[in-house]
Amino acid sequence: MARTLEQERAALAEDERKLEERRQRLVEKEREAAIQAVDRAGLLKLEGKRLAGLMTCIRSLGIDEVEKRLTA
Repeated sequence: MARTLEQERAALAEDERKLEERRQRLVEKEREAAIQAVDRAGLLKLEGKRLAGLMTCIRSLGIDEVEKRLTA
């Protein structure tokens, strides 16, 4: 290996930067998939006030409780 320590550090920093970019792209893809799922469920067709009220209820109950009640 003809690399110096500085070159190795630079290469590691570049790899970390690329990995962080990949993670960010994955987060964006996951968010887009979640939005599409909400859209397919028809929730994006609700008027804003009604959707906001629904989200407030979900936030106050918590996801687990909402799932429990919907599947009961």
